[in-house]
Amino acid sequence: VTPKTEWEKINGEEQSLASLATGYILPLAIVGAVCAFIGYGLIGFDTGFLGIRVKGTEWGLYEAISRLAASLIGFIVSAYVVDALAPTFKSEKNINKSAQLMAYSATASLVGSVFLILPSLAILALLCGLYGIYLMYLGIGPLKKTPEDQKIVYMIVAFVVYVVIVMILLFILHKILGSVFNVGLSNFSIG
Repeated sequence: VTPKTEWEKINGEEQSLASLATGYILPLAIVGAVCAFIGYGLIGFDTGFLGIRVKGTEWGLYEAISRLAASLIGFIVSAYVVDALAPTFKSEKNINKSAQLMAYSATASLVGSVFLILPSLAILALLCGLYGIYLMYLGIGPLKKTPEDQKIVYMIVAFVVYVVIVMILLFILHKILGSVFNVGLSNFSIG
């Protein structure tokens, strides 16, 4: 409700990257993965093309595992990259503060993943993720000690880094899991 004051409280906390990964990101990512499994595996979605409906346990497992792995690995990798970039933006290099920034900025996106339970509402999950940009902007100053004139650029770079890392991870996971779960045209049903 009051993210600006919340960042000050977070700044006073001592949390490690590992504790945030296992105690914060992982539980939220599991909820999103379960919702993705239900949405894509059991409910499905219409492609809008020739009455093709996509659903099946293979799709559900593919979506759930992809999202879970991308969320967790994306968080860890982006925290390290954002921390490594800190001196470039006259900011404090501190992996735990970088982890806090990335974890709590991702909260809206991770919570928004509950909308994946109905794949037709997936756009709402994306909109929740956009709120994370604002959260990151508010948190980058207190956590990383970023000067005011560097905040916007550092926030944009941190956001782009996170998106690129997640996209690369999803591409890799698509190649691996797509063949494991045989996700393809054979899993479409007409009707």
